[in-house]
Amino acid sequence: MSPPADVVIIGGGIVGLATALAILESAPGTRLVLLEKEADVGRHQTGNNSGVIHSGLYYKPGSAKARTCVDGYGRMLEFCRKHSITHSICGKIVVATAEEELPRLAELLRRGHENGVPGIQAIGPEEIREIEPHAAGLRGLHVPGTGIVDYAAVARKYAELIRAAGGSIQTGTRAAGLRRMPDGSAVIVTNRGDFPTRTWINCGGLFCDRVARLSGTNPEMKIVPFRGEYYKLKPEREGLVKGLIYPVPDPRFPFLGVHFTRMAGGGVEAGPNAILALKREGYTKMSISLRDSIDTLTYPGFWRMALKYWKTGCGEIYRSMSKAAFVTALQRLLPELNCADLQAGGAGVRAQGLLPDGSLVDDFRIVQDQRAIHVLNAPSPAATASLAIGAHIANLWKKL
Repeated sequence: MSPPADVVIIGGGIVGLATALAILESAPGTRLVLLEKEADVGRHQTGNNSGVIHSGLYYKPGSAKARTCVDGYGRMLEFCRKHSITHSICGKIVVATAEEELPRLAELLRRGHENGVPGIQAIGPEEIREIEPHAAGLRGLHVPGTGIVDYAAVARKYAELIRAAGGSIQTGTRAAGLRRMPDGSAVIVTNRGDFPTRTWINCGGLFCDRVARLSGTNPEMKIVPFRGEYYKLKPEREGLVKGLIYPVPDPRFPFLGVHFTRMAGGGVEAGPNAILALKREGYTKMSISLRDSIDTLTYPGFWRMALKYWKTGCGEIYRSMSKAAFVTALQRLLPELNCADLQAGGAGVRAQGLLPDGSLVDDFRIVQDQRAIHVLNAPSPAATASLAIGAHIANLWKKL
């Protein structure tokens, strides 16, 4: 058995990597090991999202999401500039297409101002068309600071810096158990041997609740995976979108609705929807895990949520099965769009925390338990906020 580490981080997504980097930068010489079950870092939520650098518009003022997104936005831009990572501040508009959405649009503007989002302003139909000539709406918000980046490239740079600072990243290493020692330390049991450590941090993403249970911690919630499916605009129709075009989100859900995103690497994505995935890493309709399905379908919180939002869920499933229905939803923002303009795109899976009463966990959730820290809910905007989240966790770790 190797000498004990000061800290073992489980999970090589963007939050786990940012946490490792923050610890090594703030406490040089720390014996740090990061365990990642895949062959490389950033393979799941990090590498399968729309790549938006969020400015902090949507989140409840004072929430962890609001604080870390605004802080993380500045840190992310500085990081990308410093390390020459391709990104663009292309701006976005949020468009209200029906009268009943106008109060929600006004609330977004209020939140944006309270959260300190720079440059945000209300705009009318003519200004919408000046920014996005093919979009349509009654009113809108212009958020000029929103950007795009390839978060997989960001994650790879994080990993490079971690190794340069003396940290160890063990890929192909899956945490399978944990043994607590009499002195309070632990041994992380993996498929590639045991890793003794004084402290440990759970950044397991789609499996964070299971990792928490490995160490005897009750997460008091369950991760329910939601797959988001995308189409792409065909190259000859990419001119329909200049930057980012979003609808006014439904405040009952932590999802933003189908939208248009110009990608940092080229191309324009349209989507995503949000449908229940029957596998925690299920990126296609045919991806099914018996264990993951049973885990979700036997959870009382899932059925409480399903009974509450069954109409919305049915609509999402219908859009998943029908390209025409998906296009109809997109046409609210871009009336000129038609089915022939779209081709199949990719998909991502969101690790969404769900409480026993059926409530979706809306904010980030980070809890401490003796010598461990568990990141139990970190969906969007966690990638944007990753450096700020990492700094926060590093500060918590120093107190363990």
